[in-house]
Amino acid sequence: METRMTDHSLRRRRHALALGPLAGALSALMVVGCASLAPASAPVTTAAPAAPPAAQWQAPLPAAARTATSVGVAPSPQPTDRTAELKRWWLQFNDTPLALLIDAAQAASPSVAAARSRIEQARAARVAGGAALGPTADARAGLARYRVDLATPLLTSATVGLQAAWELDLFGANAAGRDAAQARLEGAQAGWHDARISVAAETASAYLALRACEAQLAQTTLDAASRAEISRLTGLATDAGFQAPAAAALARASAAQGNASLTQQRAQCDLAVKALVALAAVPEPALRELLRPGTQRLPEPAQLSVAQVPAAVLAQRPDLFIAERELAAAGADLTQARAQRYPRIALAGSITPTRLDIGGVSASGTVWSVGPVTVTLPIFDGGVRRANAQAAQARLDAAASRYASSLRTAVREVEEALVGLQSTAARGEDAVIAADGFERSYRAVEARYKGGLASLFELEDARRSAVAAQSALIELRRERVAAWITLYRALGGGWGATDAVADGSGPPRG
Repeated sequence: METRMTDHSLRRRRHALALGPLAGALSALMVVGCASLAPASAPVTTAAPAAPPAAQWQAPLPAAARTATSVGVAPSPQPTDRTAELKRWWLQFNDTPLALLIDAAQAASPSVAAARSRIEQARAARVAGGAALGPTADARAGLARYRVDLATPLLTSATVGLQAAWELDLFGANAAGRDAAQARLEGAQAGWHDARISVAAETASAYLALRACEAQLAQTTLDAASRAEISRLTGLATDAGFQAPAAAALARASAAQGNASLTQQRAQCDLAVKALVALAAVPEPALRELLRPGTQRLPEPAQLSVAQVPAAVLAQRPDLFIAERELAAAGADLTQARAQRYPRIALAGSITPTRLDIGGVSASGTVWSVGPVTVTLPIFDGGVRRANAQAAQARLDAAASRYASSLRTAVREVEEALVGLQSTAARGEDAVIAADGFERSYRAVEARYKGGLASLFELEDARRSAVAAQSALIELRRERVAAWITLYRALGGGWGATDAVADGSGPPRG
């Protein structure tokens, strides 16, 4: 009896094995037929910014960029050329320490590292989003030995199988999820560039502050030395009876004040060095050795050209691209949330070669299945799906508002940088004339004082004016270079839309 049952089981398995290819073909036809019913994924919903940028800048452009026609509109802008100009801008400073410090700061920056991490996370999310559109397959194997009851011989079962499943994306939910992940990956890629640009500008500003501090320190050193010499001469004159003791006291007070200012200025320069140490992660002795050749010399940047059409400039800013990609991702999230309210269809199947040993008789064959085809129809969930869609709509509205705000902020930053450049250029000639005139006046009063024709009060008044004028001139030069750095940052720092690679390739891993 047991043998007849086993032979019958073998015949059934041979029959199933013979039908396997036919069943596989039918399964493929069912998959293709079902897939043909699935419409293309719903388009990403985005919202336009509240107001487009103006047709041209309201602030004056740098002299190098004034190429407007007679009607006040520039020829067709060439953002690619300007982008290349910005990328090599730091090299045009002819300041080796600055270029080295920028490279070191970008390598050590935690914000750049965090941006790189966000790219990897976004890349993984994009892979997961794309995988949701295709089928999944899992291999499985099993081995079992058991006895049903005391009268049944020992049974051995060995299986090796493949199980597959596929959710048909009829209403575009999974496609929308993939689109959102792709948009966020592109935004993360632009964020990496934005972080590097920010670090470069921050490092250059810190370097500029140090060089300006060194220039001020040089002026303060000369002033302290001059005060000390006047104090010495006044003391000699007082001892000889040619000056009153009050004059000697005033001269000593002036010399002490000069020394105090010198000590304070030296401390500020030391603090500026330590700020660069923290930014670039360079040991302080090595940094000071690197900085020594260019002491007191402010960097001299090359002029930047600015397109008169704001839209051409705004297309170079990675932060605006990030805001736009976040807007696109929010639109895709809304599409996905809405699609979750509609039916879902999933198809499953498996094929499992099996071998059985029972009571010394062996049987083998293939067990397969197509299905079940599962249809999930949302009926009642307490309003969860509707609430999710409403929340996604709110996030889309917020993303649109942020994008419009980012656009206005970008325009403001460029305009402010242009105003700063115009202001420093207009004040430059007057500052030079003032510094030269006050220096000449001080030298004349000093000569008169040494000849006994001017009082110490006159000398100190002339000194204060000369020192203030020299300090203002150095600060003006620092302010002008800072305005160029601000403009570099506002123009996108050499980033271009072509840097946001569609396939998500970004900075090298590792």
